[in-house]
Order: sequence, then C-alpha cells, then structure tokens
Amino acid sequence: MLVEAQQTHQRPAWNTGRIIGPKPPLKPRHIWAIRTRLQHDRRVRDLAMFNLAIDSKLRGCDLVRLRVGDVMLGGTVRLRTSIIQQKTGRPVPFELTDPTREALTALLRRRPAATGEWLFPSRSRPGDHLTTRQYGRLLDGWVALIGLDPALYGTHSLRRTKVALIYRRTGNLRAWQLLLGHSKLESTVRYLGIEVDDALLLSEQTDL
Repeated sequence: MLVEAQQTHQRPAWNTGRIIGPKPPLKPRHIWAIRTRLQHDRRVRDLAMFNLAIDSKLRGCDLVRLRVGDVMLGGTVRLRTSIIQQKTGRPVPFELTDPTREALTALLRRRPAATGEWLFPSRSRPGDHLTTRQYGRLLDGWVALIGLDPALYGTHSLRRTKVALIYRRTGNLRAWQLLLGHSKLESTVRYLGIEVDDALLLSEQTDL
C-alpha cells in the first residue's frame, strides 16, 4: 500500500508541461503576416480556410463540416450565410469579407465541387471532411510560419480574433453573443475574457 501510495504521489499531473487556459486571439499584424505567407507559398486551401475561420468565428467542429453550398450560391461566393451549430443546434450567421471570398473562389476554381460536397475534404480519407485534429495541426503550422509559438494558440484563437477586436472597439456584447452563437451573455463575457479593467476603459472613453 505504501509503494502504491508513493507511485500515485509521484505521478505527474495531467497538465505538466502544458499551457492551459484560454488561448489568446491573434493580433491584426499576425493575421496579415500569415495571409502574406500563405499567399506567397500558394497554399490556396490553407488561405481559404484561415480567412474563413477568422470571418465565420465558427468552432472547429463546425468549420470542418462546412459544405460548398454553405458558402456558394449560383457559382458565386455568398456575402453572408448561416449554419446550424453542432454544439447548440442554434443558427449562427456570419459575413464573408472580400479576402475570404477571393480565397474561396480561387479554391473552388482549382477544385470544382458540387454544393453538397465538403468544402474542406480530407486528403487521406476519401469522402470524409478534414478532422478537427488536422485543422489544429494546420493552425500550428500557420502560426509557426511567422515565428509564434504554436503551444500558445489554438483553433479557438481564430474564433475569438475578430470578436475580441471589435468588442474593444464598440463594447457591443449583444452583437457578439449573436455572432458567436452563445445562448447566454455570460458565456460571451467569459469567452472574450472581459475583465473589470476592460469595462472601466470603455466607460472612461465615453464622454457625456
């Protein structure tokens, strides 16, 4: 019993050597640096996926399951679209900016596909979509391209990037609750990492 207790005591914690907690959003300069590298390297699929992840603010499980028809209509990339989230079953809308529309157009020009086909099909498993694990590995490669530590970032970094930036510009939580597809405002507050200092800063910037 003593030996067993000692072995249990010596067993390392599950998070030993890992960085835990919420992953930070990318900064605008990071976004442009990654885009530039992906464009330079002609990584058409990666550029489309990266841009779409930023615009859509989707969870990884929803991003990898997008179909061509979710972003295309009549052979043209949509300006706005909406999908049903896997986690909540609730619809979530998102916009497609010009860089994203251009990247998606280039992707589907290179790989024509029917509206019901996966937007990001797996290259190793015919008929299936890219997995969230593969998406995570792609993200690791993207941030490493510009000298960032992949251990500090995750797929939720891309989901949080646009909302964190615009929240700090506008302070409009309700809008971002809708765009993130959260059912509770408290979830949005936690997700954006809003602290008392953030609230005070917004208050200080409001003159009456």
